Amino acid sequence: MELEEIKELLEQKKFNELKNKLKEMKSADISALLDELDKESVIKVFRILSKEKAGMTFSYIESDRREKLIQDLTDAELKSVMDELFMDDTVDLIEEMPSNIVPKILKAVSKADRKVINELLKYPEDSAGSMMTTEFIDLKEDMTVEDALQRIRDIGTDSETIHTCYVLNSNRVLQGIINIKDILLADKNTVIKDIMETNIISVNTTDDQEDVAKMFDKYDFYALPVVDTENRLVGIITVDDAINVLREEISEDFEKMAAIQPNEEGYFETSVFKHAKNRILWLLILMLSSAITGGIITEYENAFAAVPLLVAFIPMIMGTGGNCGSQSSTLIIRGLATDEIKLKDIFKVLWKEIRVSVIVGIVLAIVNGIRIMIQYKDLQLAIVIGLTLIGTVTLAKMLGCLLPLLAKKLKLDPAIMAAPLITTLVDIFSILVYFQIATAIMGL
Repeated sequence: MELEEIKELLEQKKFNELKNKLKEMKSADISALLDELDKESVIKVFRILSKEKAGMTFSYIESDRREKLIQDLTDAELKSVMDELFMDDTVDLIEEMPSNIVPKILKAVSKADRKVINELLKYPEDSAGSMMTTEFIDLKEDMTVEDALQRIRDIGTDSETIHTCYVLNSNRVLQGIINIKDILLADKNTVIKDIMETNIISVNTTDDQEDVAKMFDKYDFYALPVVDTENRLVGIITVDDAINVLREEISEDFEKMAAIQPNEEGYFETSVFKHAKNRILWLLILMLSSAITGGIITEYENAFAAVPLLVAFIPMIMGTGGNCGSQSSTLIIRGLATDEIKLKDIFKVLWKEIRVSVIVGIVLAIVNGIRIMIQYKDLQLAIVIGLTLIGTVTLAKMLGCLLPLLAKKLKLDPAIMAAPLITTLVDIFSILVYFQIATAIMGL
């Protein structure tokens, strides 16, 4: 359905026709269309949606739009929306909304739900407990398949997923798991205990959310049980929550790799001042550190005076070194993020990067040597640039692989050792290598 069609139906007040058309649309697509409408039209469209569709659409709307929508909805309308949200989505909503909006949200949820929300909010930020939902299907060991199916029918509507069910004892200790397929294919008189899976993979409430999200990729889970220290099931994490965490972590890593302070808000939702504040600290650090490079160049003024052509190759050498370092650091950061590379692999990684750098350096040296001989007919200069490139590339790739691993060892985010920082360090060392080789070979 096109945006112009929605606007036309709203203007003509053909609300029934609009309602029928919206029924056929996915909630995510409706959310995208709402972003293009003015405030008054958004409220009209939202009120046309069915209760279930409105709740689903609300969960897809961007944070700033949701804030405005909450302010404009009546208490009754907001309550109908909150009734359709799962508990983890409600907690996320409360965490991202400003303090003046939270009371209206809490007023729209039941007393029992408020108690659960308060418990979930107590878990550490970025922990498994903070991202789990308490709405899941629990079964007993002595239930028959027929009993289990009735239980699923009774509470399935209010559960985030029915794909996986969790078997608990009287103390709510997790005994096993069973998926809906096994239940549907079993005889109705089969006891759940006989067909449940007892080899359970679970996470603790305090486990880091990024580690939890990686488990979904490793084991192809749809949902993952969250237990407390006594192995009692307190919630589950579903694959959509894991995807959201991975997306947030990737965004954060990209920002750090670009020397930008991580920011949870979207690009357009962030003010110009905050954008500047998030970027300026690293830029100041990198700018001031580049003064070291300037100081080194100043030390070799006599070399410039003797062979002015040396200056022309500085940008190429620094640029090549920075690019090589960035290549290595990007690959290592990615490997650490996907658990392909471990800290114990440091010497294996270093040896591989050294071999790669030698090959790359020799190829670049040969190509530049040919260019210099054709352009300047200066063998000595070609040798200086060639050896500098081999040394710079090797040094850059070593730094590119070692610094992220060092950050990991120090329990820092490897992404901070990305392009800007490595480029600055490589600039310093590449200039030192360049002029040391030049003065030695040319006798300057």
